[in-house]
Amino acid sequence: MEQLELQVNNRDILGKGVRFLRRQGITPAHLFGHGLKSLTLQCETAKLERSLAQAGETRLISLKVNNEKMARPVLVREVQTESITGKLLHVDFYQVKMEEKVEVEIPIVLVGEAPALKARDNTLLRELNALKLECLPAKIPTRLEVNIGSLTEPGQAVRVKDIVVGSDISILSDPEQVVVTVIVRAKEKVEEKVVAKEALVEPHEEAKQAEEETKQD
Repeated sequence: MEQLELQVNNRDILGKGVRFLRRQGITPAHLFGHGLKSLTLQCETAKLERSLAQAGETRLISLKVNNEKMARPVLVREVQTESITGKLLHVDFYQVKMEEKVEVEIPIVLVGEAPALKARDNTLLRELNALKLECLPAKIPTRLEVNIGSLTEPGQAVRVKDIVVGSDISILSDPEQVVVTVIVRAKEKVEEKVVAKEALVEPHEEAKQAEEETKQD
């Protein structure tokens, strides 16, 4: 996989002054890490958005700070955006040590087809979207694929303990947690609707019948 690189610069403008940076197409950022001195940074918004789209929170980025000779391996820890427009406001980077394990949340992707879904009344209920793992930075998977081909009838489920990962990766999520299960759709109570409809029609029919009897008299 191609290595992601991102150029950033040290930032002197703090507090409310960062709004002027954003107007110039620059996003404030923060770098921290275990046993490391934190840095206030800034980056061109357009370049930062492209890197975030590619990396998500699971892919390593080689962060080049000013003219430092060595790039810093980082993960995206938090992204702040404007609630209405979605405009990028701030990004936190976490610098990792390649020889130390880190905890990450990896998205779960369902693959395959569940035979149980051939019955119209059956449907899938998704209960877990990501799995918490611990591993070395170089071993972080971008996603975890869960095959649902074993789900043949309602009540069957895939649990965390059913997911297979490499021997160098530890799963921290509850092993009994359900990832996805097959349930039966709740059927509409058609009979009740029919009765309700008849209840609305009957007074009208009675009135019509009374009117006809009056005419006959």
